[in-house]
Amino acid sequence: MADQMWVMVMFDLPTKSVSQRRAASRYRHLLLDMGFTMAQLSVYAKYLVNSTGLLPILPVLKKNVPAAGEVRVIRLTDEQWAGMYRYYGTVELGAESKPTQLALFTDEEFDEEPF
Repeated sequence: MADQMWVMVMFDLPTKSVSQRRAASRYRHLLLDMGFTMAQLSVYAKYLVNSTGLLPILPVLKKNVPAAGEVRVIRLTDEQWAGMYRYYGTVELGAESKPTQLALFTDEEFDEEPF
């Protein structure tokens, strides 16, 4: 599919007061709940099988930006994502690969016994 893409959300959110820290935490949890994964502290990414998957995401991201927060949303083709350079210290890491299937449940949901 030529339409496959990655969405990257980068943000600077104020965290000086307790209420600002709570709002920043809520925004991070919102991203996780929407299926994003943390690439770095204020950078989250999500794989989409096509560009129409971005349409319902943008209004939610915009509506929930905390006051005085700045959020940037970048669309990357799958090829651009795979071509990124990653380093951990001086060691070069390969780019993350796209998910092999849609994850409906996280491993954490199965860590506890149901009853």
